[in-house]
Amino acid sequence: MSDIENNVNISITNKAANKISELLKEENNDNLKLRVFITGGGCSGFQYGFTFEDEFTPDDLYINDNDVKMVIDSLSYQYLIGATIDYKEEMLSSQFTISNPNAASTCGCGQSFGV
Repeated sequence: MSDIENNVNISITNKAANKISELLKEENNDNLKLRVFITGGGCSGFQYGFTFEDEFTPDDLYINDNDVKMVIDSLSYQYLIGATIDYKEEMLSSQFTISNPNAASTCGCGQSFGV
């Protein structure tokens, strides 16, 4: 796993960091890290994904921002450079969102994008 925490190009807001920390405490596993990834699909071509994992591959990049440890595979990283991860709570839903300067278009729900 490559360590790029000194050159963080992806940031996490305080609200997202607090929610991630809360969720990690519930899992009670100190080895878990937040995996952020991109997959094909969604209404705009690509969609964002989030999961907690404790297994990593050699091409994973490690980022530590706002006391949150993230891993991102190298393919997804190129689409996330400069992005900000946030957590939004609204009356009917709550979710992690990504503000991505690489997205040429996004869908109405904010969970998919095109480049």
